[in-house]
Amino acid sequence: MAQPRPKHAWMRETYQKSLAKMPERKVAHKTLSDIAPEPLYTPEDLKDFDYAEKLGYPGEYPYTRGVYGSMYRSRLWTMRMFAGFGTAEQTNERFKKLLAAGQNGLSTAFDLPTLMGYDSDHPLSKGEVGKCGVAVSSLADMEILFEGINLEEVTTSMTINSPANAIWAMYLAAAKKKGYDWNKLGGTIQNDILKEFIAQKEFIFPPEPSVKLVIDTFEWGPRNVPKWNFISVSGYHIREAGSTAVQELAYTLADGFEYVEWALKRGLEIDEFAPRISFFFNAHNDFFEEICKFRAARRIWAKEMRHRYGAKNPQSWMLRTHAQTAGVSLTAQQPLINIARVAIQALAAVLGGTNSLHTDAYDEALALPTEESAKIALRTQQIIAYESGVTHTADPLGGSYYVEWLTDQMETQAMQIIEEIRRMGGVVRAIEEGYFLREIADASYRFQQEVERGERIIVGVNAFQDEGLQVPIQLIDPEVERVQAERLARIRRERDPQAVQQALAALRQAAKEGRNTMPYFVDCALAYCTLGEMMDELRAVYGVYEEPVLV
Repeated sequence: MAQPRPKHAWMRETYQKSLAKMPERKVAHKTLSDIAPEPLYTPEDLKDFDYAEKLGYPGEYPYTRGVYGSMYRSRLWTMRMFAGFGTAEQTNERFKKLLAAGQNGLSTAFDLPTLMGYDSDHPLSKGEVGKCGVAVSSLADMEILFEGINLEEVTTSMTINSPANAIWAMYLAAAKKKGYDWNKLGGTIQNDILKEFIAQKEFIFPPEPSVKLVIDTFEWGPRNVPKWNFISVSGYHIREAGSTAVQELAYTLADGFEYVEWALKRGLEIDEFAPRISFFFNAHNDFFEEICKFRAARRIWAKEMRHRYGAKNPQSWMLRTHAQTAGVSLTAQQPLINIARVAIQALAAVLGGTNSLHTDAYDEALALPTEESAKIALRTQQIIAYESGVTHTADPLGGSYYVEWLTDQMETQAMQIIEEIRRMGGVVRAIEEGYFLREIADASYRFQQEVERGERIIVGVNAFQDEGLQVPIQLIDPEVERVQAERLARIRRERDPQAVQQALAALRQAAKEGRNTMPYFVDCALAYCTLGEMMDELRAVYGVYEEPVLV
């Protein structure tokens, strides 16, 4: 006797017939990573789904649902607004206003000369001092930057890469001079040089010595500043360069694994350094894809750290991440509608389980944020936290047929890319072969073509266009360069020249001999050596990297 057909089979057939009567809109029904979802998901799409293996509970392996058991019921994510412009005095004032407005963590943006390891009075710095962030050339700037802020009570993030060791040393020196206990300091240095070669291109030295400097912080950090995250492995800039969400996920985790392998080669124990590795992801427009990206990232990291690298400490399995809404998605056209974009992106990051969040200001496609636009960006987070209700339960979208299917898809595709990079010999080798440059360029080109053909709608750009409202923009006073030059001249006059020369010579010798550079950077900072002087010592040892031209 024929078995009766399952009820859901009849339901699916009826549903498909109803779909046939309603033609789909002629738009791209696919995610920004070109994953094409079905119009509906049911239990059939998860029939082999293993709850314990794929999900588990928040705060437990594999951490798909979040790294902490109660998530936001116990503690909200850190609202860490990125800020920095002009002089140290100006940014210090902005920091204090953000803290007064309810921000509970600082995030420091540095100007281009600082990011490239030049002093503010260097000829190559002209016209760029204080423009895209705060100018920091010596310990004197760092002391002013955090004047009146208790460094033991506030966690501080610093977005710095090639000169990360030197800038971190200045921060620690400033804390030491104020009498703060390094064991109580919390924060993060970005310090992710691999993504600079992949995407942002703010590198100084060749890849191998650059990674060596990063591993110096892995070795020195846990023993001297145990609460500090000495790296934030950053997919954010990879996404801003034009990658897809899956590429961002794969390349970021591949970078993280590369640092782990370099640290193991140094002879470090994995559970000594792995708990202090943190991450930084983009939160873009495709709402569900972004949520699933965060969930897949935690699962991949947990599995690989536990089974491939043999970490025993559950803290080593946890992927803790900061998120920032997608600057690349903001439009100069109708800038006020960026407020809506930022709110959607921030909500995706929260539903994805981020541990820290920066929300972009609506005017960032035009200039640095004004005080008003920065406050609106912070208020966006506060509305999500206190009015939306999404903090009541951990991973509220967990178990959704679509969310679990898409999380699985992103995990599978990301692991395929990670394995491809491993077969190439690792991230450094892939950088040298131009792999990332080609892949991101291709993804960016495909997206732009879809926009130009009207297959992807960007409100205000290729549809729903109008003049929009004019908004005030933040301008940087050119006097900043003069102020910085005068401060540097005074520091050079007043410091002990013998102490400066001894500290710089010791740094150069440590670099030559392959020793850990961090203690020498701290000595240089305390002697008021300038950033440019420290970087010049390393330029003399390591050389300067020039990216090869791909043909």
